[in-house]
Amino acid sequence: MMSVFRDDVEILDSANSSADGVEMIEDLDIEVVEDRNLPKEPKMMSSSYVEPYVGLQFDDLEDAHTCYKVFSRRTGFSIRTNHTRLSKENRSLIGVEYVCSREGFRRHYSKLKERVRPEAAETKIGCKAMMTIRKDGEKWVVSKFVLEHNHELLSPRSTSLLRGHRRVTPAQKNLIETLNESGIPTRKIMSVLSKGSGGDYNVGCIGKDIHNYLGKRRRKFLGEEDAQSLYTYFLESERNNPGFVYSIQVDVDGLMGNCFWADARSRAAYQYFGDVVTFDATYLTNHYKMPFVLFTGINHHHQSVMFGCALLINETAESYTWLLKIWLEAMLGRAPSTIITDDDKAMTKAIAEVLPDTTHKLCVWHLLQKVPEHLGHVYNRYPQFQEDFHHCIHETLTVEEFELEWTEMLLKYKLEENSWLQNIYTRRAKWVPAYSRGIFCAGMSTTQRSESMNKFFKDYVRSSTMVSDFVHQYDKALNAFYLSEKENDVKTKTTKPIMRTSYKVEEEVAKIYTRKSFLIFQEELFNSQRYKASKTREEDGKKIYLVTLDGKESPAYEVTLGREKHNVSCTCCKFEFIGFLCRHSLHILGKKSILNNILQSYVLERWTINAKSRVVHGICGDEGLVETVPTALVMKHRLMRQFYEVAEMGSQSIQRYEHVSKGIENIRQVLMNFDDGNIEGHTVHSQNINE
Repeated sequence: MMSVFRDDVEILDSANSSADGVEMIEDLDIEVVEDRNLPKEPKMMSSSYVEPYVGLQFDDLEDAHTCYKVFSRRTGFSIRTNHTRLSKENRSLIGVEYVCSREGFRRHYSKLKERVRPEAAETKIGCKAMMTIRKDGEKWVVSKFVLEHNHELLSPRSTSLLRGHRRVTPAQKNLIETLNESGIPTRKIMSVLSKGSGGDYNVGCIGKDIHNYLGKRRRKFLGEEDAQSLYTYFLESERNNPGFVYSIQVDVDGLMGNCFWADARSRAAYQYFGDVVTFDATYLTNHYKMPFVLFTGINHHHQSVMFGCALLINETAESYTWLLKIWLEAMLGRAPSTIITDDDKAMTKAIAEVLPDTTHKLCVWHLLQKVPEHLGHVYNRYPQFQEDFHHCIHETLTVEEFELEWTEMLLKYKLEENSWLQNIYTRRAKWVPAYSRGIFCAGMSTTQRSESMNKFFKDYVRSSTMVSDFVHQYDKALNAFYLSEKENDVKTKTTKPIMRTSYKVEEEVAKIYTRKSFLIFQEELFNSQRYKASKTREEDGKKIYLVTLDGKESPAYEVTLGREKHNVSCTCCKFEFIGFLCRHSLHILGKKSILNNILQSYVLERWTINAKSRVVHGICGDEGLVETVPTALVMKHRLMRQFYEVAEMGSQSIQRYEHVSKGIENIRQVLMNFDDGNIEGHTVHSQNINE
């Protein structure tokens, strides 16, 4: 349907336009079509609203569009622009036709195409409701207005859900971006908007609009290629953050392959806490299903600390070898003393090649995740099996004890021929705690560590996260880790723990250890008082004591006190494994009154307040990364906090609201004409506004 004007015009039909959006029509004799039943005088619907009618004039096109849109929302339908008309003389716009969104019919050829997805429901049913405006001098005049619809109209409340009336406001966009960057899913973002707007119908958009906005923003941010945007991110990070390093593999076709990156904080942290590293590829993948490989350790607060990460195109030995070489170079060539990984043959091969002098251990947690799959039938048949299996793995102290219990367990439950148990037994030296107690692991082989890291990253990234979004989410996760570390630094330095014993050494180590480290030591010291000891023998001048819990004969631990009384060891190997003297050793040292004499020898610097006091050469530290000039993002967030406070005060009365609204509009007008090079002029102007 096409209505025409008396002027000689070019007609643009949005439904039949050419590829460039403009179609020219020859001159036509025209006649204004009016609905004879429409009122000639304005119909008032509110103090500031006029229902459209033929002859109604507007100062500009935007006012006309707003008028019909408001009318459609109140009436129960949505609108779209159907035709626009351009003058032949100067190609200026001289006419617009707005129609009901259900005007016209679906194009026939779309029904003949072979469709992969089910065809969408019909929305266009030939509705004739419309409003046409034409330019008359400096005014815009309604030349045609059809009121009647051929379909049921919605209530004003339901109309807000129609596509033509939905819009994501700038304020909502800011909030959506903030929530999305924090890993909040769309449905939860919608809940936040609903609560802030007073209900779902007042939001002005639906979940699909949020999803579309984020997708459009992501595409705009990423540019044409995700890989190119990732590369751009690395270049910007390298330029803005001294010490940031990255490496990208490119294949023979010029396509992106494996990539690795680490910032200065991660590289410096490795120099302090890189004695033990977990090399884990079991975390969440991204939109392209690229494995996410993370290098982590434990800091002096016993928190996870990251030493860099990578996205790999595959999990082959070649990819892992490339990654380990690049990572080792980024860490200034210093190899870890122990590396803990998942049970993966490709990883094992790469570690043997790149880190031949590093002790390779397998993560017990990952390995035992497969127990239900391979031993589920045993669990169901023998309720006692779980307890026996756990004791054999986790409670045996020596290799001899483990070997004995393992053999007895296999015989008891008739598992001698179980292929999976045979397989993991051949590699027992890499995962059984009894074989590792003499190797320092900083407590990183425990189940809680892997579980907590998986949970943490689920809060930031999901399997659908795009690669370029992924690096930003990783950066946010990294910031969260370091903020938590700073919080613990402050807590350690500004609070004093409660003493639980009368030992002087307790107060001394409280001044040295971080708070978490002190609590671990304090727990051992406190429980040392519950034990009893008896001297069993002497060997080469060393005294050996048998230590048991008071009132019990087992388990029994042997504590060896050196000839000079400055060396102590225990068969539980807690100090060798985690770096803290055990309760059994502390019991003997307490009885001998030599606790203070060996304090310095058995306090590892990595667990102390001053663990990061050593200067790291070759890497810019935290201080080098402090922003002296706030970025645009930082300034925006600061302003948003100020605006929120102003909004809270301005909403307390209508007078305050009008005052704040006027002030904001004044500021907006100033900023629209703002010239950053003429600060003084704008300062005076702002003062005049305030006055």
